[in-house]
Amino acid sequence: MARASKQMSAASDEGTEPKAQVRRTRRKQYVLDNQIGFLLRKANQRHVNVFTAHMAENLTAQQFAVMAKLHEVGPSSQNSLGRQTAMDNSTINGVVARLMDRGLLDKVSSPDDRRMHLIDLTAEGQRTVARVLPMAAEISRMTLAPLSRSEQATLLRLLKQIT
Repeated sequence: MARASKQMSAASDEGTEPKAQVRRTRRKQYVLDNQIGFLLRKANQRHVNVFTAHMAENLTAQQFAVMAKLHEVGPSSQNSLGRQTAMDNSTINGVVARLMDRGLLDKVSSPDDRRMHLIDLTAEGQRTVARVLPMAAEISRMTLAPLSRSEQATLLRLLKQIT
């Protein structure tokens, strides 16, 4: 104990902070629980848990996003669909392939350029989207439930602003 006191005293005498003090100072400079990336990841994990627990039709969040976007905008090239749903090429390829295997999506020729194929919902895909859209709205409501209506609107506005 006396040795530790001498070391701390020596460190203070030399004008340097003891290691424990430096660590405490560093801890105060960067607190993980206050960082945007960490908080966004935790919020996303919460939403994914709600989504997984309540979404029917055995759809993942990415599969639902693709189907919802096609429902919203109509047939799209796979490249455009990837951009519109914030998925990289390999991810959108896999999602589209799995939905096609399930008979929910199909490739159709573009009316403007017969060389280009567009991704579209099949009749079964349209029926599936119609069934799950109300669930998706409820999932969004549950995710935002801890916030007041005003806070919800502010959060959505700010997230749109940074994305």
